[in-house]
Amino acid sequence: GWLYLPGACHRNRKHRARTPNPSRAAAAAVVSDRLSLFDPSQGFRGRSRSMALASRLAQLQAKACEATRFAARHGCAYQRSLVEKNKKYIVEPPTIEKCQELSKQLFYTRLASLPGRYEAFWKELDQVKQLWKNRNDLKVEHAGVAALFGLELYAWFCAGEVVGRGFTLTGYHV
Repeated sequence: GWLYLPGACHRNRKHRARTPNPSRAAAAAVVSDRLSLFDPSQGFRGRSRSMALASRLAQLQAKACEATRFAARHGCAYQRSLVEKNKKYIVEPPTIEKCQELSKQLFYTRLASLPGRYEAFWKELDQVKQLWKNRNDLKVEHAGVAALFGLELYAWFCAGEVVGRGFTLTGYHV
């Protein structure tokens, strides 16, 4: 076996014949063999577990290839129909300068909206402070809505954590 290390021949970018290194090749084979048996959720199990994972990987690759073929066949037609439906939003001529001008307009429009957002934030904060001062008059419905809102915030936080970890549900400390 040959052990290829990316960047090992960074001085000579042309492909050249490499001489085999038996000790490196043997070490790479052992590591490769061990990694093929490793499942992060179960640890080292055996070949049957790794074969199941290899089967799943093959299925996933087949589905990815199918999706790629579908996008290649229907992508252009979808793009054309999307452009046709939203023609009123297209700025003519579509040049780089026009795109840069539009991005500056968007930036400064958002910047101009900050004072209004700032005022709305303080107004809402004053309402929350007023509710807290009059918490004895607070109805059960208001408390329930606040609790549901807090629960929704926590759920969105958890969803963001799952997305941030690559859509995995393992490795969480509960």
